[in-house]
Amino acid sequence: MLPVIPETATNSTQTISIKELSLKPMTPERIGNLKSAIVTTWQKEASAKGLAVEVPKRFEGATIANANLGSDKKVIALTFDDGPWPESTPAVLDILKKNDIKATFFIVGKMLKEHPDMGKRIVAEGHVIANHTWNHWYHYMNPQAAAFEIDNTTNLIYQVTGVKTNLFRPPGGIKTNGPYAYARNQKYATIMWSADSVDYSRPSVSKLIDNVMQHAKPGGIVLMHDGGGNRSNTVKALPQIINNFRKQGYRFVTVPELLEMEDKQLQVASKK
Repeated sequence: MLPVIPETATNSTQTISIKELSLKPMTPERIGNLKSAIVTTWQKEASAKGLAVEVPKRFEGATIANANLGSDKKVIALTFDDGPWPESTPAVLDILKKNDIKATFFIVGKMLKEHPDMGKRIVAEGHVIANHTWNHWYHYMNPQAAAFEIDNTTNLIYQVTGVKTNLFRPPGGIKTNGPYAYARNQKYATIMWSADSVDYSRPSVSKLIDNVMQHAKPGGIVLMHDGGGNRSNTVKALPQIINNFRKQGYRFVTVPELLEMEDKQLQVASKK
């Protein structure tokens, strides 16, 4: 029998040789060849856009809250957690598109399973998609449970979008409940933050903006949420946050771009 094509791939063009569909016995080798041949159109697009990017080697297994860049390098990375979320993720994407900004989305696996089209849109519009566990649990997990949380999410991201990610953010920033240790062992770069909007507590729009701007610095990583609850104030605050950063001369980059900048800076410094 033929291998089952993932449900998310059923409407895509597939590059499968007619010879592979002959009535020869389906050996494990032939099944493997067929699976390798199932390449969806959005997987090709993701690869062509360079979105399946691994972080520089020096950051594998590392924990990063910001890039250590010179004060003249006025770049900052916007990150969004807990989506995809139908009430707010599309609005966030609309604002980013209008402002020609690429961001990094740390998605929850079970939410991506419910809303795969939003995951595809994140990638199609040039953003980086990353791992925020499957269930977004805070409690302690044994190694097997931690592996499930991370591996299943990474696998679904690839199945839906074609992107292979090695970026991880622990829910709540917790480093003691299992997933963080597993991610480090698997050489994920754990991405924390240097500016917290605290939007999970639903502050006023003005307070949310202040929370972000008071901790702004070159090479910084801003934490916001596009999911996990009512994020209407985040959506309202985002255009002003963008305007404020631009008035201060900042340019927006993704987390992988930020790490590439630090890596290049360190390479140059090592040659002096």
